[in-house]
Amino acid sequence: MQLAYSPTSPYVRKVMVLLHETSQLDDVTLQEQSGTPLAPADGLLPKNPLGKVPALERPDGPTLYDSRVICAYLDDRAGGKLYGSGARHWDSLTLEATADGILDAALLMVYETRLRPENLRMDAWVDGQWDKIARACAALNTRWMSHLSGPLDMGQIAVGCALGYVDFRLDARGWRTGNDALSAWFEKFDSRASMQATQPPKG
Repeated sequence: MQLAYSPTSPYVRKVMVLLHETSQLDDVTLQEQSGTPLAPADGLLPKNPLGKVPALERPDGPTLYDSRVICAYLDDRAGGKLYGSGARHWDSLTLEATADGILDAALLMVYETRLRPENLRMDAWVDGQWDKIARACAALNTRWMSHLSGPLDMGQIAVGCALGYVDFRLDARGWRTGNDALSAWFEKFDSRASMQATQPPKG
């Protein structure tokens, strides 16, 4: 299999953490791609018409894209242990969706300052995206700590990668304020070997 990736993409990081945790890293060849919504990488478009990483080429079917699709596929390939069953299955999916919502909002904030001309930037838009992140963190802190503290699953991996990206790009916003339980959980989760091995490059 071949994975189109960027070392700074939090969506790619979800896939990479899963590969580490399920001992599938050696089954995938990494192909670095770099682009933006305004200028997607030419080599990526044949694999994903949306022009986004990650995209997973496989020998037995079409290229898979969207991190949730790829993670579900790779988990199934490894025996299907990271999404749970019964109520925990739906809880894990909800946590993954919450984490991806945090990432979506964070990326919109980053793009607003990096890609939009300064005279067209909208502070209220940026603040509105941060409000989504703040509400999601508060919900995780008050409703989801029991699940996050349980056996490893995809919901935990997604949340860990989302919070790591907020630290990476929006640290000054201070998501930890008022979220002591979530902050303590993340500090422990971030020390996992899979998380340490997939840290985005600084700078």
